[in-house]
Amino acid sequence: MAKVLILDQSKSVRNILRERLEYEGFSAEAVEDEATASDMCEKVPFDLIISDTGCRVPDAGIPFIALSTDASIDSAVEAVRNGAQDFLTKPIDMNRLLQSIHRTIENPAPAPATPAPVVRRSRRARPAEAERIIGVSPEIEHVRQLIDKVAPCEARVLITGENGTGKELVARWLHAKSSRAAAPFVEVNCAAIPSELIESELFGHERGAFTSAVKQRKGKFEQADGGTLFMDEIGDMSLAAQAKVLRALQESRISRVGGDKEIEVDVRVVAATNKNLREEIEKGNFREDLYHRIGVIVVRVPALREHPADIPTLVDHFIRTISAEYGVRPKPIDPAALEALRQMPWTGNIRELRNVVERLIVLSGERITARDVKEYY
Repeated sequence: MAKVLILDQSKSVRNILRERLEYEGFSAEAVEDEATASDMCEKVPFDLIISDTGCRVPDAGIPFIALSTDASIDSAVEAVRNGAQDFLTKPIDMNRLLQSIHRTIENPAPAPATPAPVVRRSRRARPAEAERIIGVSPEIEHVRQLIDKVAPCEARVLITGENGTGKELVARWLHAKSSRAAAPFVEVNCAAIPSELIESELFGHERGAFTSAVKQRKGKFEQADGGTLFMDEIGDMSLAAQAKVLRALQESRISRVGGDKEIEVDVRVVAATNKNLREEIEKGNFREDLYHRIGVIVVRVPALREHPADIPTLVDHFIRTISAEYGVRPKPIDPAALEALRQMPWTGNIRELRNVVERLIVLSGERITARDVKEYY
């Protein structure tokens, strides 16, 4: 999970960006001044900083994206001269920002030569094997049993559940326990890609297919050939893109944008959504025929409030793993603090719980207390 620091004096901008980034699967922290940002960068291994040009970015060797209300060329040039990987204007185009974030994290430009004050451990790289599914409740055990039954077969799977419940982790386990485990696991967030780019992203393009297509590029279907393609947030895909995905699933063939050659692909598609696709079908937002193609088997991942008994186990797991990432000794947590965490609503589910535990590790004292939970939740 990539970690992003938001530095902006506007509280509304900080809240909007933080909520959207956490929705997109990032771990995000937001601060309003340079001193707090510098302090956070000494404690947390951030992968990226998003900063307003009115703030000074901490000199910690971390790639950053600059935001500004000034759309002039001079402002853009100044930001790039100061080391920005990209320059975006306010009001923020979220799709463009998300593209810039992914591009910067996946292909960071060389950072300034100034050494960081602490040794940072990057968490951009994902392990080849899937993380464990944590929990001992009947609800989570049911999910594990479904994975064990479904993974060995080739049936397409639709994973449903609220944001932050762990749908991607279920998809990774379906791949890891399948006969395709040695082949690629390729993921695509359908909600993060603008509708005009989704076809190129999924099916690739030929050189010259459009203005910026300077070379041939394979899409996600080809990249996943022989393995698993995880299509996250498929309920947010446009109807036009749905039609093309349906054809690819029906015929096991795709055509790159700008090309007329049909390419055979051997891909197992696992899709996920936080929407009720049957309701979306009734509203005319989702194709019924595509629903039946992707939803041969449906795996529902429960919200955290449905299995609160797993919260102590999850908290213990997160304390150990996050402390290991930071290279620090795990902090003990008071029983009262653990009970306070159990009582929280957790609308952001396991993702929110992990972020809160990480915040507690960074900001609490020698041990995590109930007062810390109240202050930093």
